[in-house]
Amino acid sequence: MNYPFQTINWDNIPKTIHPGETGTAYWQTLQLAGLRLRIVEYSAGYLADHWCQKGHIVHCLEGDFESELQNGEVFQLTKGMTYVVSDEMSSHRSISANGVKLLIVDGDFLKQA
Repeated sequence: MNYPFQTINWDNIPKTIHPGETGTAYWQTLQLAGLRLRIVEYSAGYLADHWCQKGHIVHCLEGDFESELQNGEVFQLTKGMTYVVSDEMSSHRSISANGVKLLIVDGDFLKQA
């Protein structure tokens, strides 16, 4: 895909509410052809309500959280850290004890070849 130069003013993108198993996620989403950009905030006490198989690039903007893999591995990410995973490469979910703000990028480029 080719994307013309554009700026994103996240203040103009409304938040949508996504309840977790516990806590709440607030998404601001910009959907482009084959590419989704999100600012996601997890409340304190957030636990995702599902295991995700989708690929993502997740960058921690503020706070900290855990990315738990279904095989039992747990990765702690703090401000300034990033993780990358392709579609169907792991079952993962997010946990945030204290709340966190993330930039999440996903799209067709993360599909397995």
